[in-house]
Amino acid sequence: MLEEAKINRIKKELLEYATIVEGMIGKGIEGLTRNDEAMLKDVILTDEPRVNDFEIRLDEMCIAVVAQHQPAGKPLRTVFMMSSINGNLERMADHAVTICESGLFLISKPPVKKLIDIPRMGDVVKAMITDGIESFVNEDADLAMSVCERDSIVDGLRDQIMRELITFMTSDPATIERSLHLMKIAANLERVADLTTNICEDVIYMVKGKNIKHHKCSL
Repeated sequence: MLEEAKINRIKKELLEYATIVEGMIGKGIEGLTRNDEAMLKDVILTDEPRVNDFEIRLDEMCIAVVAQHQPAGKPLRTVFMMSSINGNLERMADHAVTICESGLFLISKPPVKKLIDIPRMGDVVKAMITDGIESFVNEDADLAMSVCERDSIVDGLRDQIMRELITFMTSDPATIERSLHLMKIAANLERVADLTTNICEDVIYMVKGKNIKHHKCSL
């Protein structure tokens, strides 16, 4: 069926798109921890234009499926969800760029402290992106729920980072600017986790017909 083939093609593009976005997050954190300026700039100069192209192309593909085939029921819901995922991935990529911009500032300065929790946040967030998209493609509500539950891990790490950095800034005002950039990185990672959770909440609704937004995670 032509309509189904086109939907599957968009799903395949979304997988590739999500892989790039996950890589942007990974390179942002790795570039920061390794003081790798080239890696951070590669995200901004190479990856960001690629994801912008993906967003435009996928948006056009979703519109074309609706216009040409006028899908109804589940196919229509799937197309709308793919359009929503497309927008969420674009916003995640924007957060990755912001992380890299702060990273470029930080690698030129002495470290405030050894980076431990930010790399941990990055690992959790990257896995959430991968599993979130997989839960959509495979219509796996259980996997989507596990991603939603991991959001609390990211929140906890962010809160811990904020508390530590406030202590550093209070005891040594010279660390304030650097600490604020580290806070910005943690906040952007937390926002990416939130966007991934949004995707997974929609997956659960699509598969189970249950809206868990604004509620505790439970199926």
